[in-house]
Amino acid sequence: MIVEAFLRWVETAKAGDRARAANALGRAYLQSEMSVDERNAAEMAMTFLLDDPSPKVRLALAEAIAWSPEAPRAVIMSLAGDQPEIACHAVTCSPLLSDSDLVDLAARGNVITRMLIAARAVVSRPVSAALAEIGEEEDVLCLLENEGAAIAPASLKRIADRLGDCCDIRNILLERPDLPADARQLLTQHISEALVSLPLAQVTIGVDRLRRIAREATETAIVSIAGEIAPREVAGLVEHLRANGRLTPSFLMHALCAGKVEFFAGAIVNLTGCDERRARSILATGRVHAVRALYESAGLAREISVIFVEATLLWRDASRKASGTMFANVCGRLLENFRNRDSAHGAVRELLDMVEKLHIAEQRQSARGYAHLTALAAA
Repeated sequence: MIVEAFLRWVETAKAGDRARAANALGRAYLQSEMSVDERNAAEMAMTFLLDDPSPKVRLALAEAIAWSPEAPRAVIMSLAGDQPEIACHAVTCSPLLSDSDLVDLAARGNVITRMLIAARAVVSRPVSAALAEIGEEEDVLCLLENEGAAIAPASLKRIADRLGDCCDIRNILLERPDLPADARQLLTQHISEALVSLPLAQVTIGVDRLRRIAREATETAIVSIAGEIAPREVAGLVEHLRANGRLTPSFLMHALCAGKVEFFAGAIVNLTGCDERRARSILATGRVHAVRALYESAGLAREISVIFVEATLLWRDASRKASGTMFANVCGRLLENFRNRDSAHGAVRELLDMVEKLHIAEQRQSARGYAHLTALAAA
């Protein structure tokens, strides 16, 4: 009877009075002892208030019940689909919204709705995956900044792929210790593309040279990433690079000369389809003909495979000596062994030019280190 009287009163009451009544009704539903009939009637009244023309009324109701697991689910679902200032209470607080509810809201809602979902105290991996797939910069940033959000490596990679050209997102991703290696590679690619697209750099350096510099810088960054990842990530990064056409002879030689032996072995296993233990055994102890056959089965041309074999043998020798300058020694000795490059095959000459660049870069780095130590000793 009280609820019936309330509904009659609502039809003529002012918006402010209706809002206060809606809030009181919601609190009474959650906190007062009611019979089953009374609770049903109160729930019916709250459902009726969902159609109130004043947003204040619906907001007051949301503020009263959104936090509670005892609230009527149908009312919460309706409030979650209301305009943002009303929906925010249900979307960010309600424990009644399941993962499937939140995924559906993300798909149907706008960027504000997705930001509210991303700001929940706890965001599960399935919900994070949905936001990673369809979110825009604002809501994805909110997700990445939420310490309560569980984000799977695959979702981080998807964010890097879709939104890695956004500087803020890129910086947050790069700070994450759980960012997978293939996602880091995607971000280096975005950085490279951003560099190439700079008008000032295009005018100052020239488009062709700028592209070459960006390509070499990206390759160097990927090789650096390859040397830092855990062994369990090697296969995934290798497959990602192969699928994107980045396991070129130049890149493989760069990795080998840089001493990223674990990654290099994983790349050869991927390209040959050979048994992993057998491939690694050949690389570590195999005779020259076996190593060369392995490289040629990976798709390396015969002229190039000779250089790879020589580099492999040099690394074996250098690793036994455990020299502190193995990188420079391998590059330098490789260049000495193939000194006559003028008559070399075009692909061979290109490969050796890349090795020479690595050798020069390593020499310059060593010189900087020596100068720094000398300055410290003189101080």
